[in-house]
Amino acid sequence: MSNVYTQPLTVSAFAPYGEVLECAGESITINQGNCQRFHDLAGLDIESGEVGVSIFHAKLRHLPYQLDLMERHPLGTQAFIPMSPDGFLILVADDNDGQPINIQAFVSAPNQGINLRKNIWHGVLTPLSGTGMFVVIDRIGAGNNLQEFNLDVPVTIKS
Repeated sequence: MSNVYTQPLTVSAFAPYGEVLECAGESITINQGNCQRFHDLAGLDIESGEVGVSIFHAKLRHLPYQLDLMERHPLGTQAFIPMSPDGFLILVADDNDGQPINIQAFVSAPNQGINLRKNIWHGVLTPLSGTGMFVVIDRIGAGNNLQEFNLDVPVTIKS
């Protein structure tokens, strides 16, 4: 069994997999100066369906974490926005001929979300604290938008 160690979620480290959603960078002031808008943070890419907004309520997990399943969505991006200010574990991997390789583990800071690109291998939703509730923006529609891969040898995720 191999180990993967977590790293902080940053824009540059996560760039190969998608976007970090956070209140950082350029913004515009709206609502008579009472609100900052951080505009167009995620590259939504949806094929033959509609964009849906759902709420997921995931079981809290802890580190070390045993990763044995990864999944990907070939027909659309998938954004995860925590409904509490708590961080969560984000597991992603590169693709090698239909199999996840080079697993990376990120822990988000409070108030960060992510948008995963199409076809990016990722672990299941893994909140480490808080409510476990997330707003999820992804593709809704007919067709197979879920591919799962069971790891032959589980990977231990450690901080």
